Amino acid sequence: MQKLALLIFLISGTNAFGQEAPRTAKSTAEFVPRGYVIVQKIQGDLNKDNQADSVLIIKGTDKANFVKDESRGELDRNRRGIIIALKNNDHYELVLENRDCFSSEHEDGGVYFSPELGVFVEKGILRVHYFHGRYGFWSYKFRYQNSDFELIGYENDQSHGPITERSISINFMTKKMLIKENINQEAEVGGDEKFKETWKKFALSKPIKLRDVSNFDGFDVKSLLGPLK
Repeated sequence: MQKLALLIFLISGTNAFGQEAPRTAKSTAEFVPRGYVIVQKIQGDLNKDNQADSVLIIKGTDKANFVKDESRGELDRNRRGIIIALKNNDHYELVLENRDCFSSEHEDGGVYFSPELGVFVEKGILRVHYFHGRYGFWSYKFRYQNSDFELIGYENDQSHGPITERSISINFMTKKMLIKENINQEAEVGGDEKFKETWKKFALSKPIKLRDVSNFDGFDVKSLLGPLK
């Protein structure tokens, strides 16, 4: 009898304290886990059904992750995450939750500011873009396919001020990579560059999924590719 009571307590405890977010809801706010808040909302059709799907950027609220900075004051270093819900007539369906894949917006960039995160929906594609001022940018493109968000493209621009010194473009659908390197050492403004282009082919053992990216700060796309040819 005691064992049965303990089992019932464990099951009910799981429901009460470890309750998962609902899979469908009238409002996307219902998908936000306890201890998180919404910091950005993005809308766009991600599954080509002419309905406005919802992308939420969420952020933890743990007070233990607030720090004091000598020059910037109190900083909220709680990490950020992403929730994606597809619109289905009068309700939303939760298709992705990755709670902590993005660093906070208050990281220490050293002598320069830390990369700035931007998330966009463009022509049915989810783009995760990092702006880094004079040092360039990098971005990831995810498409909803095979009931998940899979990486289909990657761009990396390495700049020195207005000059692009090197850029990489990876197409995960064609399994091709384009590398462009500026060979004009006299370039002074953007547009003066002269690029040497190199094409590479690669293999990919399995799709790269957004739900599997635990930390974009350490997400090295090139390391996931097979041998370049």
